[in-house]
Amino acid sequence: MSRDSEFSAFVAARRTHLRRVAYACCGDWHRAEDLVQTSLVKLYVAWPRLHRDGREEAYARRIIVRADVDERRRPWRREVPSSQAGETLHGAGDPAAETGPGPEERDELFAAVQALPEQQRKVVVLRHWLGLSVAETAEELGISEGTVKSHSSRGLAALQRTLTTSD
Repeated sequence: MSRDSEFSAFVAARRTHLRRVAYACCGDWHRAEDLVQTSLVKLYVAWPRLHRDGREEAYARRIIVRADVDERRRPWRREVPSSQAGETLHGAGDPAAETGPGPEERDELFAAVQALPEQQRKVVVLRHWLGLSVAETAEELGISEGTVKSHSSRGLAALQRTLTTSD
C-alpha cells in the first residue's frame, strides 16, 4: 500500500474515535474537529516514521492534547460570547454519540467531567475513558506518574461527589 492509502485507511478507521477524544478534552465539537484536523496534518508529515513503529494513534492523541493546551493559552480564546456559553455543555451535534447512557445521564456526566480542573480532566479522560496506563498517560501529558495517580484519584473523587450529590 502507498503512504496515502495507508494514511487514508487509518483516518477512516480512527477519525471518529479521535474526535471523541478531542471533545472530551475541550468540550466543544467545533474545537474538537479543529484539534483532530491539526493532529492529522502533523500525523501525515510524520507518517512514515510513526507507521513503521505503530505509534500513529498515540501521536495523534498527544497532538490533540497539546494543541488544546496551546489554544487555551491564546488570549482570544478566553472570551466566550454569552450566546454560546451554554451551547457546548449539551454536546449538540454529535451524530456518533448515540449509544451508551441516556441523554440526561450523558449530559450530567459530561458536565461533571468538564467541571474538573483541566489537568484532572485530561488524566481522567486518558486513563479511564481511553484506558491508557499510568505510564502512557504520564508520557502523553509530559508529567510524572505520581502526578497522574494524584490527578486521577482527585478527579475520580470529585466526579463521585458530584454525581452522587446530584442523584
